[in-house]
Amino acid sequence: MYGTPHIVSDVMTQTVAAVGRRAPFKEIVQLMQDWQVSALPVLEGEGRVVGVVSEADLLPKEELRDEPDAGYLQLRQPVDVAKAAALTAGDLMSSPAITVPAGATLAEAARIMAHEGVKRLPVVDDAGLLAGLVSRADLLKVFLRDDEDIAEEVRREIASYLFPPPSAVHVEVHDGVVTITGRLADSALVPVAARLIRAVEGVVGVEFDLAQHTAVR
Repeated sequence: MYGTPHIVSDVMTQTVAAVGRRAPFKEIVQLMQDWQVSALPVLEGEGRVVGVVSEADLLPKEELRDEPDAGYLQLRQPVDVAKAAALTAGDLMSSPAITVPAGATLAEAARIMAHEGVKRLPVVDDAGLLAGLVSRADLLKVFLRDDEDIAEEVRREIASYLFPPPSAVHVEVHDGVVTITGRLADSALVPVAARLIRAVEGVVGVEFDLAQHTAVR
């Protein structure tokens, strides 16, 4: 009944900068600068993602570079102190890597990002190999969808099923906000409609301006 949702592979960046475990510190910094990214997947073998090295993993080396006193070091996490002395991606990276399958929905990817507090995720295929990278900005692309495309999907996939005659509703979309106006035969279906409409990609909000249909006797 409902339109097929976009999946991560639809919006991800396919050309991705990555490093191997033995990549030296300076090479990592240079690659981040060249690609204008703040994190790099760490790969081994044929492209299996084993970790991610980020700017946060690199900063302890600068922060602790001037040999702070022992009291300050005790305030830091042991992992930060270890990373300050690390020389390669394998020692610097956060592992295991937080990844998302290429076939995951955008909502699933967004939930992983929110739960883990990250801005981007390596995307892996069925074999666990790097397939791309998806960022917060990529997930927001669905909100660029044309208003009339959204309206047509709501009319075709939701309103026509939930509000058949004698209901008479009109669907309009402006800046991603869906407005349903008209008369309903069964107002109990409004919460159901709201939930289904919010699940349509590109929808920012839902508003109703409806009157109860009165049967003619």
